[in-house]
Amino acid sequence: MIRAGIVGAAGYVGGEMCRLLLLHPNVELAFAQSNSHFGEPLWAVHQDLFGESELCFSKEVDVTVDVLFLCSGHGKSLAFFTAHPVPDSTVVIDLGNDFRLHKDATLGNRSFAYGLSDFFAADVLTCKNVANPGCFATAIQQGILPLAQQGLLVQDVHITAVTGSTGAGQSLSPTTHFSWRTNNLSTYKNFSHQHLSEIRESVVRLQPSFSKELNFIPYRGDFPRGIIATIHTKTTLSEEQAVALYTACYANSPFTFVAQQPINLKQVVNTNKALVQAEKHDGYLLITVVIDNLLKGAAGQAVENMNRIFGWELKSGLRLKPVAF
Repeated sequence: MIRAGIVGAAGYVGGEMCRLLLLHPNVELAFAQSNSHFGEPLWAVHQDLFGESELCFSKEVDVTVDVLFLCSGHGKSLAFFTAHPVPDSTVVIDLGNDFRLHKDATLGNRSFAYGLSDFFAADVLTCKNVANPGCFATAIQQGILPLAQQGLLVQDVHITAVTGSTGAGQSLSPTTHFSWRTNNLSTYKNFSHQHLSEIRESVVRLQPSFSKELNFIPYRGDFPRGIIATIHTKTTLSEEQAVALYTACYANSPFTFVAQQPINLKQVVNTNKALVQAEKHDGYLLITVVIDNLLKGAAGQAVENMNRIFGWELKSGLRLKPVAF
């Protein structure tokens, strides 16, 4: 049994971290920190935890826990380390974007591995500190990295992906209000989304010759959870060859599955699964990927990385069933 702590536990991702760690067979949740809700029980904010725990949010942080999850948001982890000297013995899994790029992945004696579990597991074991990938980045890379791994990305890659409202976090903005979001659809950060940098870095790492464009149009959906991404690029692969390639790539993955039929969000929401489907249309390969943005795209993948670091079965604490109806 190890002791875990969460910094920034009152947000959507923090709430999913609380849920997963409270139910994990090998973890004691030692504290869940929140500046805005300290002293309140977890269930006062995360109502799905009512009856699961009487733990209250703390204001203080215990950096001597075995593993520390940073969920405070993008750009805040560096400031956390400045204010809280964390012992080298404490494993840190950062769910923000501070350490995802190679140029940012070292802080003093601590190096962060890019924690895309299906592709960079060896780095996670070496570093034992993790920069958890972004949610869009996770979905899109599940779709394109099998091709990059084989040097098969030879043309521009075109990506469209839709995310649920929880991807925007809990803070209110004009585009997160129910009256704006419901029955609505919109694009944002076209061709300039921040996750493109980590995606390109991974692609070039696996296929150094890649120099084509990654064209990404993100959409805001009017549903709360999940990401569906469609990716198309020209290829000489047949559909049969593409399906065989993806099936071989994910043969040993406990969470990523290659489907032979159309996939949808309800198959993955509330789970750490990623479903991938490949089909050929004339000269284009179309890849569809679905994940839960808060789980496989955040807290679930963080627990998956923790399980790997501590030598546990990767599915520990992550045997979750989707809500299909």
